[in-house]
Amino acid sequence: MASATRDRDESEGVVFIHEEDGSITAKDIETGVASFGDTKSEALRMLAEALELHEGGGEPVTDEDLREWGLDPDDFDTKELPEFMQ
Repeated sequence: MASATRDRDESEGVVFIHEEDGSITAKDIETGVASFGDTKSEALRMLAEALELHEGGGEPVTDEDLREWGLDPDDFDTKELPEFMQ
């Protein structure tokens, strides 16, 4: 069974959830964004990246990115992509 610990007050901060598989999930209380890692440090680092993307950071996906991932850019209609990917 997973367990959680809280630091700080109930409306902000991070909750750590210790998963049954040994990983640790870090969840931002305010946004609900979560990520995981093998340690608290790794989970926080991954959460920081997820929060940056959640807040509009990062770079748009390009046709070159799709090709690198083994996908054909012509298979995607940009009108159907989520706004953050257009």
